[in-house]
Amino acid sequence: MNLPPLPDWVNWLAQDADGAIWGYEAEPNKQDYGWYENEVGRIVRLGQGAPPADWEATLRRAP
Repeated sequence: MNLPPLPDWVNWLAQDADGAIWGYEAEPNKQDYGWYENEVGRIVRLGQGAPPADWEATLRRAP
């Protein structure tokens, strides 16, 4: 993922099935075709990439 500078509070990164890239303060939960914050912590859209082959494998800790 090619990302812009991250806000200090972003602890998790994930990409949805449609290619949307998100930053999360708290570990997100999985839904049908992407991720959601479950009303805990902040969320920010970081960009748009190509749809990943396996979106469920994109969740990772932010650097």
